[in-house]
Formats: sequence, structure tokens, C-alpha cells
Amino acid sequence: MKILVCVKRVIDYNVKVRVKADQSGVETANVKMSINPFDEIAVEEAVRLKEKGLANEVVVMSAGEGAVADVLRTALAIGADRAIHVNTGVQLQPLAVARIIGSIVGRENPDLVILGKQAIDDDANQTGQMTAGLLGWPQATFASKIEIEEGTATVTREIDGGLETLRMPLPAIVTTDLRLNEPRYITLPNLMKAKKKPLEVIDEADLKLDLAPRLEVISVRAPEQRQAGVRVPDVETLIDYLKKFAATA
Repeated sequence: MKILVCVKRVIDYNVKVRVKADQSGVETANVKMSINPFDEIAVEEAVRLKEKGLANEVVVMSAGEGAVADVLRTALAIGADRAIHVNTGVQLQPLAVARIIGSIVGRENPDLVILGKQAIDDDANQTGQMTAGLLGWPQATFASKIEIEEGTATVTREIDGGLETLRMPLPAIVTTDLRLNEPRYITLPNLMKAKKKPLEVIDEADLKLDLAPRLEVISVRAPEQRQAGVRVPDVETLIDYLKKFAATA
């Protein structure tokens, strides 16, 4: 079985994001970037499936400009076998990414496509679903457990009321949630090995896809600062504050 994993380069989750002065987006210049955390979980799960003998190859892909190669090398260091970089300067939105993934699926013919449920930069939570729609494949989102057996995938997914278990035939799309696994620590030897693994670069023009943006960002604003709290001397005073708050709410 071949597994294709899709990853995205985003602002590192430890960085405090700053909005641009013109509110057109967030500052990315001289900001630490890293692999999207949900996508890192997807890579880890694919590698674990290979280690269990359920897959014989893990291919990782991403789309963007040259710096995307950094997150692909990270995925290779986790344990992916080879990487595909779709080189493009187009501002990619979920539908465009789904079309790129669909095109790579046509080239690679994977049995399973795994990606994070969402990227932490836009929180769109659309790419996996759109990819499944374009391919006409079954999908299971928000996966907290994946089991592969005899051409089927059994996925436990997190929903508002608890857990839901789905069984679907392969090929299929799965998007990962936080509780699926904890990605392994990447050692220096594995980082060195990742530099020698194949990384294929495909120009976006060669795919002949319509990647034009469908959405326009009107403005981006930082959340309002929270007011400072008030320390009260006793429970009775706290109750008085709560009553006054409830009366004005």
C-alpha cells in the first residue's frame, strides 16, 4: 500500500502572530516557519502504518515556493520515503490545494491520502473534504484512530457527542486530529538521512490547473485585549460583582 501525506508550511505555533499595519494579513517576514502540527501528526501516522507492515511507501507532498522544501525535509526526517514539491508562487486557497492534491494522486495512485484536519494559519478545515469531493473518494475527518485491514480503513473520529467509528473502502481520504498520535522526536542522524532522500520538484504550470483564488481577504484584525481582572476580598463581594455583571449583560 502506498500512502500520500500532504503537509503545509505555516508560522510556527510558538510564535506570537502580528497583524500587518494595513490589516491585509499577518507578518511573515523574518518569522519562524514550520510544518503544520496537524500535518506532522499525519506524517507520523503514515510512518507508523509503514512500520506495522501495512504500507510499503510513504510519499509526502506540499505546494508553495522554495522554502516549502524545509517542511518536506522535516517529513522525510520523521520517516517518509520521498517528497514532491509543487513549486508555485500563487496564493493557494483550499480549492486550489485540493486540485493540486488530486493531480498528484493521479500521478502516484496512492491507496490512502492523509492530511491534517486544518492548517493553523487559516483554520479553514476544507482541503481534505474538497479533495475527497474532487476525487469521488470516501472520507473520514477528525481521525483519532486509524486501522487498516483487507482493503478497508476503520477510522474512529471525534464528534461533538463523543466518538464515531466509520469503515470505508480504500482508496480514501483521512484527516487527522490532535489525539491520533504524538509525533516522534526528530534526531540529528535522521535529519542527515533526510537530505539524501528524493525530493522531486514539479512546476505548477506543468499541472495545468486553475488555481485562481475564489476568496478575497477584506481585512485581518487582532483580537481585542482582555480587560484586567479584579481581585475581591471575599465570596460575598464576588457574588455582588456577578450579580451586577448579570444585570448589565
